Parts: sequence; structure tokens; C-alpha cells
Amino acid sequence: MGALIAIIVVAVIVLIIVLFLWSTYNGLVRARIRVKEAWSGIDVQLKRRSSLIPNLVETVKGYASHEKEVFENVAAARAGLMGAQGPAAAAQADNILTQALGRLFAVAEAYPELKANQNFLELQRELTDTEDKIAYSRQFYNTNVSSFNQKIQVFPNVLIAGMFHFESAEFFEAEEAAREDVKVSFA
Repeated sequence: MGALIAIIVVAVIVLIIVLFLWSTYNGLVRARIRVKEAWSGIDVQLKRRSSLIPNLVETVKGYASHEKEVFENVAAARAGLMGAQGPAAAAQADNILTQALGRLFAVAEAYPELKANQNFLELQRELTDTEDKIAYSRQFYNTNVSSFNQKIQVFPNVLIAGMFHFESAEFFEAEEAAREDVKVSFA
């Protein structure tokens, strides 16, 4: 009778350990998936903004065709963003593109006819809307990264995360110069 109770106790303990490992592992996997999903939201918005840029550049070119260097910088920055791999590289490329767009808008400021152009105004509105969505997506992503990184670093999750090679995710961070709002107003 005593041996049967010992076997049942051991079986219950093993079952509890298995359930704990299973639950913890699945929680870590769900958190990692949320990080990937949040990154895809940023990626979608960055691609949306990149697709607006050629139209914006062409519209400005019609009024300021002699500003070749500005257009080349925007094109190069856009290409850099499209080729960026991972959050850190995308954040750096996004900062460069934001600076290039700032110079483009500074050029556009000198052309009153351009500021009144309906196509330009619509592109400006869409770009502003996209910038807002990028900011929200960045915040959502970083919140998920923070949650995931905390999960894999607290005890006892750290033991399971180490066994299954869960690694910390990178934050999507702006450089100091890009932390200020981009001004795209032509009023």
C-alpha cells in the first residue's frame, strides 16, 4: 500500500512538472509570436510610406527640378529602408529616411504653388497619417518586445528559455536626432 502511494505521489509531481514546463514553454512561444506580429505591423507601415515617397518626389520635382541632391538622398534612403533586415537596421534606415524627407519638405516650403497643389496636399496628408501609424506600430512592437524580454529573463522562465534557446528581441528605437516629430505642415 505504501509503495502505491509513493508511486502516485511521484506521478503527481512529475505531472505537475510536465504541466508547468508545457505551460511556460507555450507562454514563451505566444509572446515570441506577438513580437513577430507587432514587427509585421511596423514593416507594413514602413512599406506603405516607402510607396508614397516616389509620388511625393515626382510631385516636388515638377516644381523644384534643380534640387537633384535632395531627390537622390531621398531615393537612397528609401532603398536603404526597403533593404533593411531586422528592427535595428530598419530603425537606422527609417531615421535616415526621416531626415531626407525633412530636407525634401524644406525644399517644398520654398514653392508656394507646390504647397497649393492638390496632389501634393493629398500625399502630405497620407504621409502624415502613415507617420502616425508608424509611431503607433513602433509603440505596440516595443511593448510586446518588453513583455517578451521580461518573460524570458524572470525565474523560473529563464531556465526554460535557456533550454529552448529563446533570445531577447531588439527594440525599434529612434536615434536622438529622430526623436523629435517630423514636421510636414505647409500651412
